Amino acid sequence: MSIQESAAARPAGRPRSEKAEKAIIEATLDLIGEGTGVSELSIEAIASRAGVGKTTIYRRWSNKEDLVVDALSTLKAPVPPLTGTSVRDDLIRLLEAMREESGMARSRCVMNIVMNETDRHPRLTERFVKRAIEPRRQAMREVIERGIATGELRPDLDVDMGMALITGTMLWHTKWGPAGDLPADLPERIVDAVLAGMAP
Repeated sequence: MSIQESAAARPAGRPRSEKAEKAIIEATLDLIGEGTGVSELSIEAIASRAGVGKTTIYRRWSNKEDLVVDALSTLKAPVPPLTGTSVRDDLIRLLEAMREESGMARSRCVMNIVMNETDRHPRLTERFVKRAIEPRRQAMREVIERGIATGELRPDLDVDMGMALITGTMLWHTKWGPAGDLPADLPERIVDAVLAGMAP
C-alpha cells in the first residue's frame, strides 16, 4: 500500500498528534537553521530528527514544500490587533511586530537561508508570501488607505510607495543596521519620519 493510500485508508476523524506535528515543524526549522538548504532538505532527515516515521509526515503534508511553508509560517506572528485610533498608532504596532521578530536569531537565520533560494523554489516562496506576508501587507495598506480617507494622510499619496518606505526602512535596520537588539523606540521613529512626508 502506498503512503497516499495508507493516509486515505486511516479512519475518518482520527485525531492528529499535536506533539508529533510540533516535533516535525521544529525538526524542519532546526535543519534549515543549521544550514540545510530547501533543495537538500529531505523528508528522511526531518523524520529522523523529529523521531517519527516518514508516513507520519506524509499523513499531514503531501510534499516537502507544503511542510516547509507551514514551518516558516510558524515564525511569523499573526497580524497584531489594530486599534484604528490613528494611522500613526497602527503603523507603529505593525512595525513593532517586525522589530520583535528580528530579535529572534533562529528566525532570522532560517528566513535568510530560505529567501536565498527563491529562484530555485518560486512556488514555495509564492505560497509563503501569500500565507505569511500578504496579510501584513494588506493590513498596512488598509491603515494607509484609511488615513487618506480620514485626512490624516495626503490625498495624492502613492500607497505602494508609502508602504515601501515604511517596511523598507525597518528591513534595512533588521538586516544591515548595527548589530544587537533594535531600539524599542525604532518603530515610532521610523513612522514619525515617514509620516512627515505623507501628512497633508
